[in-house]
Amino acid sequence: MRERGTIAEARGRPPVVPMLGRWGLSPHADLIYRSLTLLGPASRQQLVRQLGVAPSRIGQALDELAAVGAIRPSYRGREGEWSAVDPDAVLARVRRRRSPVVISDQYRRHLALVADLRLEEVPAVAVRRLPTRTAARRRIADLAAAERREHLAINTEDVISAAAAAAASPLDRALVARGVRLRTLGLAPRDGGPDRTLTAGAEHRQVETLPLKLMIFDRRSALFPADPTNFDAGAIEIDEPDTVAHLTQLFYRIWDAAGDPRSLEVLPIMLTSREQSIVSLLAAGLSEEAVAAELGVSRRTVAYALRALMDRLGVENRFQLALVLGAAKAVPLPPTTRPTEEES
Repeated sequence: MRERGTIAEARGRPPVVPMLGRWGLSPHADLIYRSLTLLGPASRQQLVRQLGVAPSRIGQALDELAAVGAIRPSYRGREGEWSAVDPDAVLARVRRRRSPVVISDQYRRHLALVADLRLEEVPAVAVRRLPTRTAARRRIADLAAAERREHLAINTEDVISAAAAAAASPLDRALVARGVRLRTLGLAPRDGGPDRTLTAGAEHRQVETLPLKLMIFDRRSALFPADPTNFDAGAIEIDEPDTVAHLTQLFYRIWDAAGDPRSLEVLPIMLTSREQSIVSLLAAGLSEEAVAAELGVSRRTVAYALRALMDRLGVENRFQLALVLGAAKAVPLPPTTRPTEEES
């Protein structure tokens, strides 16, 4: 038995675990729910080891359980744990479903986090459904216009379209101009292109995975998609204080573990004294022969030093070398002309 509290320990007696298979869930989902109820929280890998079930089966079963609100996550980076929801509450939910639900990993995390908010306990006046993407964007604009202190946002898209960036940029710039602290969390762009979520004056960090798309306005209101796989389905707005505080804490747990991409854009390049002398003289316009004469070495020594430096930095020609060194501020950036065959 684990040291962590289980539902059985909380009740002081073994719980009556419902047979979820009769409500349309798979045998593996039923098995995992029983394990989490009786033995306490576990991660996906721990379930694989304990139950002897293939990881893919475990993942599908967790999808099903999260979709019906039978489990909740403990978000701790890449390897979160899952805990069982009270059987009575689960029974009330699964009776409304007749077949298993297989959904994406992102949707599973989203549903489980939303279930963990216990929205059914939040007063109806504190929860608002925005039925369309357009309605959500209008509400975001209204809430942002009223902000005075802090705007927090999580963007789960790994490729930000130019249209989406164009829609968000005016709001972000207006927030920064008014002195509102703007903090955003995102994923590294999958397409390798520029991160379009960056706004001058804003703070931005990146992580490998994110649980849900989210905005928090002055820690008074929060807004997230009704369906993270379909933004046209609109959004949910909540202004109940405890729920907003829970989401704010979630944001800052991720923020504290995230990295600033701007601090990683250009890594420092350490040059030896000879390499520094060679590239500085070449950047000043001297030929290899003139550099060799200036340093009192042979032209072959200059060529070998350049080749070794290009190999070390992973570039193919001197133009690329100059770009890399220029970005690291080791030498001035080269003119934007194509390299000649001699430079290749």
